[in-house]
Amino acid sequence: MGLLSGEGSNKNTHRVVLLVKMQPGLSTHVFLQQRLHPGLLDALHKSGAKTIELFAARHHFDYTDRSILRDIAAWFRSNDVGATLHQPLFTDSHWSRHAAPTLNLIDPEKSRRIDAMDEVKRALESAEQIPITAAVLHLGLKDEPWNTRALENSLTAIEHLKAFAHPLGIRILLENLQNEVTTPEHLLEIIQVGHFDRVGVCLDAGHAHLSAPENNVGIDAAFELLKPRIAQLHLHDNQGQKDDHLWPGSGTIDWKNVARHIATLPSATPAILEIAHDLEETADSVTRKAQAAFDSQSRLTEQLPSA
Repeated sequence: MGLLSGEGSNKNTHRVVLLVKMQPGLSTHVFLQQRLHPGLLDALHKSGAKTIELFAARHHFDYTDRSILRDIAAWFRSNDVGATLHQPLFTDSHWSRHAAPTLNLIDPEKSRRIDAMDEVKRALESAEQIPITAAVLHLGLKDEPWNTRALENSLTAIEHLKAFAHPLGIRILLENLQNEVTTPEHLLEIIQVGHFDRVGVCLDAGHAHLSAPENNVGIDAAFELLKPRIAQLHLHDNQGQKDDHLWPGSGTIDWKNVARHIATLPSATPAILEIAHDLEETADSVTRKAQAAFDSQSRLTEQLPSA
């Protein structure tokens, strides 16, 4: 049964159970083609989201525009919703829906690494107004190889950005991506070699599934290895072939299995739906589909055997 089945379920009775097992959240990534404004945040909040991940991209959430920051900060002050940040993936404001990420914190060229870190720091500074508690970092681009240089550059980037983020009240989180640098094993090695006790992990279930889609082996392995470090989740679906960022239930991920893993995490762990921006969703459709996803995840959790 797909996770989006049962959109007509009772919207009031499920929430208590849901919040015991997960902290439902949404990323503004679903609206990446639009300029972020309080009306779009309202649509995310109406779904039942208790955490919103701000996707840093200047054409969408312009973290360098103080008037925009004031509006977004005022919205969070008026609503009981947590805020996290996803680092920018593009080095400038020129973005198109078909553009690949260009910002690389571990680029072989030092000047590009410095430029990338500077751009991420600009995004982190938005926490001076918005109550952001965590920021998700990408180490490398798609298919980035794992080698001594990648390890060294990762350690340098994390140390630099961690020192910048800490006074702002932000915890750095590393995401598993489609590259060799951020496999669960290598993320743990980076954290251990760097003695990064406060650095956590944002486990992306969709990316984990792509690493070994047969019988959802990739998801099982990622949760088992990274569980002590998981501070946030990215939830989205795919067919096991490419990073589609579909609504849960639209691909081949076993969401009952995901619910089993989520139930072992602390209840305050944000579980962020990170949905593709090119699905042409409206504010109303996002509210409705996210609400259905939260409802269904709650039902799956209720069906788990008692410990």
